[in-house]
Amino acid sequence: MENRLAQNFNFFTLVKFSLPTMIMIFFISLYVMVDGVFVSRFVSTEAFAAINIVYPLFSLLFAISSMLASGGSALVAKKMGEQKDKQAKQYFSLIVIASAVIGLILSLICLLFIKPIIYLLGSDDSIYQHCYDYIVPLLIFSPFCVLQMIFHSFFITAGKPKIGLIATLTGGTTNIIFDYIFIVVMGMGISGAAYGTIAGFFAQNSIGIIYFTFKRTGTLYFVKPSYNLLAVLKSCYNGAAEFIGNFSVSITTFLFNIEMMRYIGVDGVAAITIVLYAEFILASIFYGYSSGVAPIFSYNYGSKNALHLKKIFKASIVFTILASLMIFGLALYTAPYIIDFFVKGNSHVFYLALKGFFIFAFSFFFKGINIFSSTMFTAFSNGKVAAVIMFLRTFVFLSAGILLLPLVFNVNGIWLSLTVTEILAFIVSIYYFMKYRKVYNYC
Repeated sequence: MENRLAQNFNFFTLVKFSLPTMIMIFFISLYVMVDGVFVSRFVSTEAFAAINIVYPLFSLLFAISSMLASGGSALVAKKMGEQKDKQAKQYFSLIVIASAVIGLILSLICLLFIKPIIYLLGSDDSIYQHCYDYIVPLLIFSPFCVLQMIFHSFFITAGKPKIGLIATLTGGTTNIIFDYIFIVVMGMGISGAAYGTIAGFFAQNSIGIIYFTFKRTGTLYFVKPSYNLLAVLKSCYNGAAEFIGNFSVSITTFLFNIEMMRYIGVDGVAAITIVLYAEFILASIFYGYSSGVAPIFSYNYGSKNALHLKKIFKASIVFTILASLMIFGLALYTAPYIIDFFVKGNSHVFYLALKGFFIFAFSFFFKGINIFSSTMFTAFSNGKVAAVIMFLRTFVFLSAGILLLPLVFNVNGIWLSLTVTEILAFIVSIYYFMKYRKVYNYC
């Protein structure tokens, strides 16, 4: 069967190939946001703030999933480019099993110490129960959480991003429907949001399991795995940047919450939660495009097609610059409407979030290149460089900004930290682009 990764891409076919993934990531971010909208509108602002308090635990699961998804996809796509199809299928099957097992072990550890962990993350007695009711169901059903990202990534590697999109839309729709049923109709409160998310993950994963089990004529499907620990470790190394990025999010979210509680209180936590949701939605085009083209980079690197690598790199830079300008304008225009989904326009939280949104929107000028650079080096199986870019961007620069800028600019410094971080990371990305351009022959 012809491998779609082997086709001769130009700018338009590259965007067309990545479009389902961009839409997919957008809907993933949208239905992650749905929990927040339903909780804010139909439960309370305190419950909404609780979601962000315990988000670092959910982010840790997502970090494991992203690491194995991106790192494993790079490994499998490279094997496909080397025409080692049997080994590619064995590694794919192994990575799916390993992801579920690792996620389950991690969640069991968290559940054993859940009470002190929730307080450590910044909760107080007033919102502790909200935090507990939301995160415990998600931890119990952690394999569903982990596998949804794994299948999303491997649908792209298999050259079937449209099926991945269908799976994501199914999961998102299921999440929205069950959020409404559990929260509004049944009055389950914040725990209803958690079970709605679980239902969405279950629906999405069911499509992945069915497809990769019964579609035996595709480029990827389940086989008896090769229990190769080295392959799992290689996937972890390849995807180290994604793990660092998502794990850093859990730490920086904690820092955001602590600083907001110090300067403003629960309303500040609610405001930063809204802005971070909006950031994820608007940046989804960058994450989606980068994820969409990553297997193409891996495949052509494996097949040593330097001429094609140059074409897709140039097209990717052009697309990312154009998208950055578009997203910046869209962020400024849509800010009041996005915030209004969560809170009423005349509330204190609304004005806090709106002010912060306009400050941090300038980060979109630089964010796209930073996301693309890290993903591209992961696709080349250079986990070290990808991890350095991601670590500096999502942890070092951002943590320093959150802690230091408020000393000069007060609460505005918290919002400003996002833009300063992306500017510094942009400089690092350009440095690595120039340093490795002859190593991988992409320009």
